[in-house]
Amino acid sequence: MASYKDTLLEFPCDFPLKIMGKAEETLAQVVLEIVTLHAPDFDGATMEMRSSSGGNYVSLTCTVVARSKPQLDALYTDLSGHPLIKVVL
Repeated sequence: MASYKDTLLEFPCDFPLKIMGKAEETLAQVVLEIVTLHAPDFDGATMEMRSSSGGNYVSLTCTVVARSKPQLDALYTDLSGHPLIKVVL
């Protein structure tokens, strides 16, 4: 069983996720679908995108209102498991 203080975060809180993946047309849509599945109040218009210098990769920043550690764990698991996504921080 998880301890009462298994995280230093206090919920709810704004939590930025940095997602890096291949520069594919569908990447932003895939990220948006996964993020809104776990954080339905996320506004996709606030997603920030940056291309790598070589143009092969894209980083996306999504700031969600995190409500619990299990919510964040599930979000990281689903994002990390997608083949277009290489890194989630």
